[in-house]
Amino acid sequence: MIQKAQFTLTETDKKIIFGDYTLDDERAILGTIIFVHGFKGFKDWGAHNKVASWFAGKGYRYVKFNLSHSGVTEQNPNDVTDMEAFASNTLSKELNDLDLVIDYVSKNFESPVILIGHSRGGGLSIVKAANDSRISKLITWSAISDFSSLWKKEQEKEWQETGTIYVENARTKEKMPLNSTLLEDFNEHKEEFNILAAAKRVSIPWLILHGDDDVNVNFSVAQKLAQKQLKAKIQKIEGANHVYGASHPYHAEELPIHLQEVVEKTLRFL
Repeated sequence: MIQKAQFTLTETDKKIIFGDYTLDDERAILGTIIFVHGFKGFKDWGAHNKVASWFAGKGYRYVKFNLSHSGVTEQNPNDVTDMEAFASNTLSKELNDLDLVIDYVSKNFESPVILIGHSRGGGLSIVKAANDSRISKLITWSAISDFSSLWKKEQEKEWQETGTIYVENARTKEKMPLNSTLLEDFNEHKEEFNILAAAKRVSIPWLILHGDDDVNVNFSVAQKLAQKQLKAKIQKIEGANHVYGASHPYHAEELPIHLQEVVEKTLRFL
């Protein structure tokens, strides 16, 4: 039977990381998948819970979590509402969050650790996989190749001067603040946060999946990643957008066609 359990972790700023894991308690566990969501995303966005149940049914423990400064709260788990936390997020905080979750999984579950990262979460997963021997396999869905691609270069001067820029939530049209500490953190750790350089150092099996109708992160980005790591396996999802046909909220019983293709290709790789 498919079971779901919750867990919480506390990161260095005392922010709570809310997570859950899904598994089939009647099956032997083949491995533990940790899913890392993207920018403006969260663990319960769209079809993420259906994906978790799908992998659980195939014999995997599927862990997902909200990055501590994602802006999602315990009171409002299905939307980004804590703009103060969202604004103060940095890449260092996100990588620390991911490290805490891998620590939790490694200490509590005896099974191989597999990372799946979507979009910015894909970038985080590449950097982590290049530096953490606890990870056995890496799968990226619509991954970015440069963290600074999430803002415009011409915004940086104003950002530094005013301390804040705003990005739009495509679904709600709300203007979401980003403090200049994000830019400062990126500039201070440019070498550490260089996704393409990390891609070169990934030594574990790596599957790159990307839609060729992705207007958020062009398919050429996936090709760029694959060129940096020739041992990686790249597969195109024809006609797929950035989220493989999912939306939030997602009420359909079945996964979208493109997302179904993504999970099936991922399973075959595992």
